[in-house]
Amino acid sequence: MKSFPVSLLILALATATAFAYDPSPLQDICVAINDPKSAVFVNGEFCKDPKQATADDFTFMGFRNPGNTANPLGSKVTPATVNEFPGLNTLGISMARIDFAPGGLNPPHTHPRGTEVLVIIEGTLLVGFVTSNQLNNTLFTKVLYKGDVFVFPIGLIHFQLNTGKTPALAFAGLSSQNPGVITIANSVFGAKPPISADVLTKAFQVDKKTVDYLQAQFWYDNN
Repeated sequence: MKSFPVSLLILALATATAFAYDPSPLQDICVAINDPKSAVFVNGEFCKDPKQATADDFTFMGFRNPGNTANPLGSKVTPATVNEFPGLNTLGISMARIDFAPGGLNPPHTHPRGTEVLVIIEGTLLVGFVTSNQLNNTLFTKVLYKGDVFVFPIGLIHFQLNTGKTPALAFAGLSSQNPGVITIANSVFGAKPPISADVLTKAFQVDKKTVDYLQAQFWYDNN
């Protein structure tokens, strides 16, 4: 009988842990504030009165036309997240259209709040993602053709490169209404204010001249 209270305590702790779950954040930061009149954002978006909703709220027409790939990367991402498509609010999904010029690149990036599944509509893409340090930063890569599908796990660095001689088109589905995008080069070398050169020279094992050069570049955002 002496073990009963211990068993009960273990059960109580397990139950508390099971229910002590915070929903995934839907934006980068959300600082708590005591004055609701000063609040400008919540974890998600404020909801329209359901009685006022129309079919237009659940329609997105931004994928009709190709994205402009005349840029340094040769690619253009057209997102359909809750920011562009209000009807997605609370539904936990979003999409993106990705256009590629020949040789165009969607550079290494992550989605901190969503897994991505990519389907190739036209062209040929070299795609890949890199696992975490725990799995020795292993690269999983594949050449995809029309009709092929590839998945990029949440939070992992991934990329897509058009290796063909013609334009390519892909559509992505993401498991968050606001998955976020962190483009690696832009974040590391284009941060504002800039990351200290002392940090970057040691992290990348290069000299300060190289870091200064990279930080001086214009890091184009194809989103």
